[in-house]
Amino acid sequence: MNISSTSRAPEIGLIIIGDEILSGKRADKHLPKFIELLTERGLQLAWAEYVGDSPERITAVLSRAFASGDVVFSCGGIGATPDDHTRQCAAKALGLELALQPQAKELILERMRDVALEQGLPYEPEREDNLHRLNMGTFPQGAEIIHNPYNKIPGFTCQGQGGGLVHFVPGFPVMAWPMMQDKLDAYCQVWGVAPRRVEMSVIVFGAMEATLTPLMELIEKEHQGVKVFSLPSVDHPKWGKHIELGVKGTELSAQNAFSALKEGLKAYNTELGPEMVR
Repeated sequence: MNISSTSRAPEIGLIIIGDEILSGKRADKHLPKFIELLTERGLQLAWAEYVGDSPERITAVLSRAFASGDVVFSCGGIGATPDDHTRQCAAKALGLELALQPQAKELILERMRDVALEQGLPYEPEREDNLHRLNMGTFPQGAEIIHNPYNKIPGFTCQGQGGGLVHFVPGFPVMAWPMMQDKLDAYCQVWGVAPRRVEMSVIVFGAMEATLTPLMELIEKEHQGVKVFSLPSVDHPKWGKHIELGVKGTELSAQNAFSALKEGLKAYNTELGPEMVR
């Protein structure tokens, strides 16, 4: 598992696991935070999936991730309670057995010592509940650990035969976010500082998406690496019926494409509203 196997950023995906998200008991905070972390580094999220605590569905999602060739972060389900299935599903998706990872074992034992010292209790690694905690370090064979600065209980990384590299972190944001940030920073050391990406758009009144499609296709054809988007709305509280028409890309390419887009709109009988840059 070598992040330097490619000199440029591959597509990046995010998997969020947990019934509590799908049931609405907890609101997901990982997706907006991960997008923020990527944007700060000039990177972009290609896809995201939510999945509940179903071993069959988790295995299917991870199988696709391992086959994708993408860099993927998976949040949640790596504990040792009955509803935590991610470690087992990762092993099944890879066709590997679970094994206690030596570095993970040492870190978990170190955490046990820390807790015993904090509570003024004897350190008893052979106690039944402590032996159970070692399950949090059983990963698919060959996995590498991800250091957890919050409580030392590590996450892990595995790579599939299809090249997909999946980083598994806990569901708790206080643990997951620093772990994801460290991994992204390590990637950026290899890929270099990615160019800043921006999104530029304008509110368009009096037009239909179908009418503007040829212009959108022309902009993408003439400006390589730029994506054109349209977001129609029929009942916006401020602008009413309109289309938000815009481009996404690196700063310079997006500026050039946006100028061409606005120039192209002059041929249509439209009214333009506010412009936005994100």
